[in-house]
Amino acid sequence: MSGKADPRPAGEGITSRTRLDRGRGALGPALELVHTGRAPTRAVLTAELGVTRATAGAVAAELEALGLIRVDARPGAAAGSQGRPSHRLSIAEDGPVALAAQVHSDGFRAALVGLGGRIVATAPGSEVIDADPAKVLGSVVAAGAELLRETGRRCVGAGLSVPSAVAEPEGLVFSPLRLAWPTGAPVREIFAEQVRAAGLDGPAFAANDVNLVALAEHRHGAGRGSRDLLCVATGHRGVGGALVLDGRLHTGSSGLALEVGHLAVNPGGRPCYCGSRGCLDVEADPLAFLTAAGREPGPEMSLLKQADTLIHEHYDDPAVRAAVATLVDRLGLGLAGLVNILNPDRIILGGLHGTLLDAAPDRLRAVVADRSLWGRSGGVPILACTLDHNSLVGAAELAWQPVLDDPLGALA
Repeated sequence: MSGKADPRPAGEGITSRTRLDRGRGALGPALELVHTGRAPTRAVLTAELGVTRATAGAVAAELEALGLIRVDARPGAAAGSQGRPSHRLSIAEDGPVALAAQVHSDGFRAALVGLGGRIVATAPGSEVIDADPAKVLGSVVAAGAELLRETGRRCVGAGLSVPSAVAEPEGLVFSPLRLAWPTGAPVREIFAEQVRAAGLDGPAFAANDVNLVALAEHRHGAGRGSRDLLCVATGHRGVGGALVLDGRLHTGSSGLALEVGHLAVNPGGRPCYCGSRGCLDVEADPLAFLTAAGREPGPEMSLLKQADTLIHEHYDDPAVRAAVATLVDRLGLGLAGLVNILNPDRIILGGLHGTLLDAAPDRLRAVVADRSLWGRSGGVPILACTLDHNSLVGAAELAWQPVLDDPLGALA
C-alpha cells in the first residue's frame, strides 16, 4: 500500500481495502495493460481483467497511489460506446523511470524511459568505444546517473542493449566482434557493478539489441497486436533477428536463438566471420549497400546514416536503385526462409531494412511471397519499425519488467 492517509469514511475505506486485497494479483496485469495502451479507460481495464468494476477501481487507485498511473476524474467515452462514460487511465508523467543504455559499433547513448515507452531524457552520445567493456559501461552509466540527478526522478532499474548475442544464464557477450570486446565478457555483471557504483537503485539487465527492438515494437510500436512477431534489422553493422511468441521474447535454451544474420542468401558472396559465405550479415547491412552502390564509406557519419541518406536523397541515381534492388532481393530471400520455418503473423524491419521497405515495398513483398509457402497462401504483413530509439526503449522494458510483474514488491 502507499501509506497515504485515507480521507474516506472508515467503512468505505475498509471496503476499498478488501476489494484491493482481492484484486492485488491483478496489479501487475493492470499496469501492463495501461503500459501497453490496451486499457485507456477503467471500463476497458475491468473487462480485460475480468473483475468487478469496484475491484478494478481499487486496483487503479492503488497504481495511482504508487505514482505509476493517473486516473482522470473527468470521464470520457470512446466513440460509439453506450452507458456512463468511464474514467480515463494514463501513465503518470512525473512517475519513476528506467535507465536505458545502448552500445553499438559507432558509439553509446543513455536515456531515461518512463512507462508507456516514453523517453523522458537523453544524454549526448559518444562516438568512441573502448575495447574494455568496463570503461564503456562506466561512461554510459555515469551519463545516465547525471540525467537522474538533473531530473530528480526515481530509478526502478537499468537495462543495456548490445550488438551481440548474450548467453544465458550468465549474461556473457557471445560474439561482440564489432565492438572488439573479448568473447565471453560478463557484460551483465559488469553493467550491474557500474550501476551499483553509481548509487542507482534497482536491478540491472543486458540483452541483444535486436531482441530489444522486437520487445519495444511489440509493446509500443509496429508489432502491437501481433501474436508471433518476427523482427529483422540492420543497424550500424551486421543483421540481427528476434522472435516474440505470445508476448514474450523467444531466446532459445541459452539466449542465442534467431541468429538470422548467418542465413546464406548469396552462396558465392562475401566471406562472413562465421566461416561461411554470403550470409545476410555481410550481404544486407549498410556496408554491403554502400559497396553495391559503388560508394566509398566515409568517416563523417555512421554507415547506417550514410546508407539511409543515399537512399533518401539519391534514389534517382541508377546505381543506388540497383543497389536497393540487390539488397531487397537478398533480404527477401532470407525472410522467405524464416517465414517457412517460423510462420509469423507479422514481420517488422528495423534500421536500413525499414528504409529498403519504404523504397521498394512491392518488390520486397513479392520476393517473400514468391519464395515462401506460407507467403503464397495469403501473405504476411511486412512493416517498418515505428519507434524512435527502439533499442533504448527495449532496454528500459527489461528494467520495467519486475515492476510490471509485481508493482508493490518492486517499489516497496
